[in-house]
Amino acid sequence: MSHSLTLDRPLRGALRLPTLPLLTLLALLSGGSLLLACSSGSIALGAGELWLAASGHGSQLANTLLSLRLERALTAWVTGASLALAGVLMQSLLRNPLADPYVMGVSGGASVGALLALWLGLALWQVDSAAVAGALTLSALLFLLARRDFARSSGTVLLLLTGVLLSAACGALISLLLTIAPDAQLRGMVFWLVGDIAGTPLRPWPWLALLPAVLLAWWQAPAINLLALHGDHALTLGVPVAMLRRLLLVLAAVLTASAVSQGGSIGFIGLMVPHACRLLCGPDLRRLIPAAVLSGAALLVLADTLARTIVAPMQLPVGVLTALLGVPVLFWQLQHTRRRLI
Repeated sequence: MSHSLTLDRPLRGALRLPTLPLLTLLALLSGGSLLLACSSGSIALGAGELWLAASGHGSQLANTLLSLRLERALTAWVTGASLALAGVLMQSLLRNPLADPYVMGVSGGASVGALLALWLGLALWQVDSAAVAGALTLSALLFLLARRDFARSSGTVLLLLTGVLLSAACGALISLLLTIAPDAQLRGMVFWLVGDIAGTPLRPWPWLALLPAVLLAWWQAPAINLLALHGDHALTLGVPVAMLRRLLLVLAAVLTASAVSQGGSIGFIGLMVPHACRLLCGPDLRRLIPAAVLSGAALLVLADTLARTIVAPMQLPVGVLTALLGVPVLFWQLQHTRRRLI
C-alpha cells in the first residue's frame, strides 16, 4: 500500500488556481509582507516616509529604521523560503505530507553544532559554520545508517525511524549543552533554540544556498513527481530512484542548516506551507516549489513582524508564533488524513 497519502493525487477541495495568477498573487503577497515589515514597529513609517528613506532623502531616523527593518525582513524572507522548500523536498522524499525539515533530525544536528559554538563563545561566522557542519554530519550519519533504504520506497519508514532516533539523540545533546552553559550565555542560547531572528545580520550565503536549490529542485521536479506517484516503479520509467532520494536529502539538509544558522529552530514552516500550497496548486512540484518558496517567505516575514510588534517594545521569539500556528494546522491535517483513510 502506498503511504504517499496526499502527495500522489489531487486533494479533495483543492482550489487549483491557474499557475500564473497564483504565482503573481503570491509574489505580491511576498512583496507586501516586506513593505509591511518595513513600515511597522514602535515608530510607524508611512508610504511617503518609506519612499524618501528608500531614495536616501528621508530623515536620519527613517533611514536607520528602514535599514534595520529591511535587513531583518530579508533575513526572515530567505529563512522562511528555505524552510518551506526543505519541507517540500522532505515530504517528497518520505512520500508523507506530515514530514517537515525537522523530522529527520537534520535540524537537531544543526542546533547541536550552533549551540556548541555559542557555548564556546565563537564568532558569528563560526556559529554558522558549526550549524552547517552539524547538519551535514547528521545527514551523512543518516545516510550511512539507512543507505540500503534509499533504493526502495518501503525503506522510507525505516529512514524516518532512523531520523527520529537521531533527532532524539540530538535533543539529549542540546539538553546537556543547556545544562552546562554559563548563565550569561543561557538566555541567548534558549532564545536561539526557540527561533529568533532579532539581531541576525543579513548574510549572503543563505541566498547562495537557496537559489541553486530552487533551480535544481525545479529542474528535477518531473522526476520527483514520478517518484511520489510510482515509488519504486519510477525506476522502470527511467528515474534514478536512489540517486534522486540522496539529492533530496542533501538539498533539504543544506536548506535546513542555512535556516537554522540564520534564525535558530523555527518549526512548522516546513509543515504548514507545503500543505497549504498543495491545496492551492495541487501536487505538481513544478507549481508547488515556487508557490511554497514565496508563501514560506511571506509567512515568516509576517510572523516576525507580529513577533516584534504585538507586545512592543518587548520582542517575542518568532518560533513561538510559528509553533502556535503550526499545532492547529497539524491537528487539522491529522483529521483530514483520518477522514481519507476511513
